[in-house]
This record gives sequence, C-alpha cells and structure tokens, in this order.
Amino acid sequence: MIRVTPDITLSSQEIKFEFVRSSGPGGQNVNKVATAVQLRFDLHNSPSLPPEVKRRLHKLAGKKVSANGVLIIQASRFKSQDQNRQDAVERLRGLILQATAKPKRRVKTRPSRQSKLRRLEAKRHRSRLKRNRRPVKDCND
Repeated sequence: MIRVTPDITLSSQEIKFEFVRSSGPGGQNVNKVATAVQLRFDLHNSPSLPPEVKRRLHKLAGKKVSANGVLIIQASRFKSQDQNRQDAVERLRGLILQATAKPKRRVKTRPSRQSKLRRLEAKRHRSRLKRNRRPVKDCND
C-alpha cells in the first residue's frame, strides 16, 4: 500500500515494476545488472483515483502517459535497484499530490478608470518627448 493522501492510497497490484539496464557511466556493472526501473501505473483503470484527479494527472504527466493510458516513470538516478524503485514511487506520489490540488479559478478583472487614465497620460508624455526630439521647423517657410 502506498499512501498518497489521507483519502488516496494505491494498492501494490496497481503498480508494475520492470527492471532494465541503465544507460550512462558505471563501468562493467552497467552491462551486467538491470538497475534502472520503469514504473507502470494504469491511470485510466485505477480504482484508487477520483476522475478529476485522473484528468489532472494525465495533463500533468504529458508524454509520460502512453496511448492506452499507462503512466510510465523511468528512474535510473541511483546505482542500486532498490533506490531507483523508491525514487520512481516517490515521483509517482509527487505527481499524484500535484494532481490532487485543485487549480484556482481565474477571476476576470477589468482595469480601473484611474489606471486607464495613467496609461493614457504616460502615452501622451512619451509622445511629447519624442515630438520634442524632432528637428525644429523654420518659421520663415
């Protein structure tokens, strides 16, 4: 059981781990031991998550979600398989926690009359400055 919030807990049957060989430096150990972890979580068929959290999580995860709705997290930061497994689970917990936060609804605001007047006065001031930089016209013409 993985407790994400007091309301949301994921059962261990919902998460699948696949161990693959890690890329990058590490000498011969990289070629022999599968230390990198791929965590797979079936987002669409999960009974643990409410629909609105699933929707937000799908949007947050982006390209990490496959076409059939499986969230894939790749963890290969550490040299040990156990640490990578814990890292992947923590990243999944973090994503779900982010998805549980309801986004604030944007309240449309209008500029005040005073702010409009200030903006127009600043434009007039700027216009006068630029006009004063022009060459002076001769009055004899």
